[in-house]
Amino acid sequence: MWLLAGSSAALGAGLPSGEGREAVEVQCSVCHPVSRISQSLGYSREGWLELMGTMVDLSSDPARRGAIADYLAEHFPPNERRAPTLLEGDTDISFHEWVVPTLGQRSRDPAEAPDGGIWWAGQWGNLVGRIDPMSGEMREYPLPPGSMPHSVTLDRDGGVWFTGNKNGTLGRLDPASGDIEVVDMPDPSVRDPHTAVFDDDGLLWFTAQHANRVGRLDPQTGEVELVAMPSSGSRPYGIKIDAEGTPWVACNGSNCLVRVDPDTMALTEIELPHQATTVRRLDIADDGMIWYVNSGRGRLGRYDPRSGEVQEWPSPSGEKSHPYAIAVLDGVVWYNESGMRPDALVRFDPVTETFQSWAIPSGGIYAGIVRHMRPTRNGDLLIHQSATNRIIRVEINR
Repeated sequence: MWLLAGSSAALGAGLPSGEGREAVEVQCSVCHPVSRISQSLGYSREGWLELMGTMVDLSSDPARRGAIADYLAEHFPPNERRAPTLLEGDTDISFHEWVVPTLGQRSRDPAEAPDGGIWWAGQWGNLVGRIDPMSGEMREYPLPPGSMPHSVTLDRDGGVWFTGNKNGTLGRLDPASGDIEVVDMPDPSVRDPHTAVFDDDGLLWFTAQHANRVGRLDPQTGEVELVAMPSSGSRPYGIKIDAEGTPWVACNGSNCLVRVDPDTMALTEIELPHQATTVRRLDIADDGMIWYVNSGRGRLGRYDPRSGEVQEWPSPSGEKSHPYAIAVLDGVVWYNESGMRPDALVRFDPVTETFQSWAIPSGGIYAGIVRHMRPTRNGDLLIHQSATNRIIRVEINR
């Protein structure tokens, strides 16, 4: 954790005057801009206390904790400015939550291992962790300084790979020994490995958003190859591999998808229809269709790589819903509306073209963003609420 640079007045810009403001400015700016407070759902005093308890332990200073909660409850009570449009339907789901140990770590991107364990990245805590779903036991593994892992990806041998999003590395944790091997980027300007995925040959493909690169690591040799995106400012984000072994990349900075030749690493850009389109993530259905979230326009999209046809559907909560994570399960598309409070989980049936959605809980409050979702082996979903240190399994009752 660190304090953001700047004066107290700058840190608290936009906060209303009142008793407790200074405590909020100092405490809340340790991990994030205080502007995020006004962007929240708003809570009662009890709700603010619960949310604060997921970020920092102030039990030794109850007076300070109370002053912060009083101020926040007075000036930021519950509101519906960003309330999602929730749609009913026939599918029944339930949420199973785990609260990870280290406060304020921004837990994210859970993935299921072959043994059923669930791994996650604690980005701000500079760690990766494992949950035993049967016992609830958790273990956290500290990473090399400055790694700030953006995601975890599991290899076929049980290794846990992480993307060093702040120090230009890819790393592998051996869960049995706790040993960590690190691979540096060959270009020092590529400091932000972002999302990674293995192909069937055991090669690790990854994006580097701000460096505007796509990369490939051969774990056997340690060799890393990097290629620049066709257009500047594309900001490659999500990446998936289709059934033929071809990587596909989402553009978070422009209206495109990118196809990667798995042999030559040549990139082919597919322009999506509207210039305001930006794509956080994508997934690939069994029939080869590329499903993507149009984060910039609040839509769900589908690209047919055979015909080139693009079709989009407005997300239930509208153009400001900012769809983010996405997964296709049994032909059904799941994603979240991260611009809403609470964050909404959305189900879309391509056959009937109907939506259903649910508010994603964070304990007794609603205060998080799903940034990645992945299926489990039995067809459930793994998601998270990064603001409240929660890993969540969405159990889909069929």
